[in-house]
Amino acid sequence: MISETVEELRKQIADLKKRWPAHSPPPALMDQLDELEERLHEAIKLAENEGIGERTFRLRVIGHVENEFNDPTAPNEIRSVESRIVLDPPLVEGLTGIEPGQQLLVVFYFHRSQGFSLLQHPRGDRSRPKRGVFALRSPNRPTPIGVTVVDVIAVEANVLRVSGLDAINNTPVLDLKPA
Repeated sequence: MISETVEELRKQIADLKKRWPAHSPPPALMDQLDELEERLHEAIKLAENEGIGERTFRLRVIGHVENEFNDPTAPNEIRSVESRIVLDPPLVEGLTGIEPGQQLLVVFYFHRSQGFSLLQHPRGDRSRPKRGVFALRSPNRPTPIGVTVVDVIAVEANVLRVSGLDAINNTPVLDLKPA
């Protein structure tokens, strides 16, 4: 998405530059051009921070989480309630062999994460010293992927009822594996 923004801004700048000779652009055009170039600079910086263009790959979302938490909440609170993992119906055969009582590793995408910092206060608590992002379970990470071990309560067609999941409602699920 960021790389698309960069390309779109580059196109807009090129279009503006084509409209007027370099020696006589009107002041309003120069202001618009300056604003677009600043936005382009910010988008490129954001893309560099997120590693866009360095090494990327695509992941397939296999389903999503359903629970009562629409906004980020303390992980312990989210884990204390039952969640549902709704698998895309064409993938339901992949649940064969999963039984209640079994533990699964759920891999998911932090879809609401915005950027990252390599040093962070654990759980945003400024009274605690900063730690490296790789020493934390923070959703704000270079690759915003989360993992949690859950207990399977029930398997109902394409829905897994689980406990112990710390992902919020509508979180995209990337994979399920035996724990």
